[in-house]
Amino acid sequence: MTHADSDGFQDFAANRAGHLFRSACLLTSGDTHFAEDLVQETLGRMYLTWRRISVIDNPAGYAQTVLVRTFLSHQRRRSSGERPTSEFPDAPSAPEAAGDPALRLALLDALGRLPAKDRAVVVLRYWEDRSVEETAEAMRASSSAVRTRSVRALAKLRELLGGSLAELIV
Repeated sequence: MTHADSDGFQDFAANRAGHLFRSACLLTSGDTHFAEDLVQETLGRMYLTWRRISVIDNPAGYAQTVLVRTFLSHQRRRSSGERPTSEFPDAPSAPEAAGDPALRLALLDALGRLPAKDRAVVVLRYWEDRSVEETAEAMRASSSAVRTRSVRALAKLRELLGGSLAELIV
């Protein structure tokens, strides 16, 4: 890779890393260490093929697709000894402007209870505001599978959050 290509990638990575990290945090249900790993792996994969990627119309969208595929790949190969936990480690508190911590934890916990593919659909469709077709392409699934997963995932989130969501939003 030439120096000019490397500079283009560095600018791209610097501009997109924060957005990728936020999406990765949602995919991992708040596991910031795993989210950081996903972002690093995503950017590493993009760096290897940057010459081809930099000429596509939407490298940022492609980065989100790589992030989701990397996440799903990790979920498939997760060792049988790893178990998700409902307890979050102590972390520094977010600034007041970031929103209600109780609501954030409730939402992350509910997202964490969804199967990986359902969680990916929710993040892509409702956090990233992607269309059904874009989500299907990113997940290598059919549009009908994405619609089915969306309905199922939202129903499960409503079930998990129930009346507690109304209490948290007040």
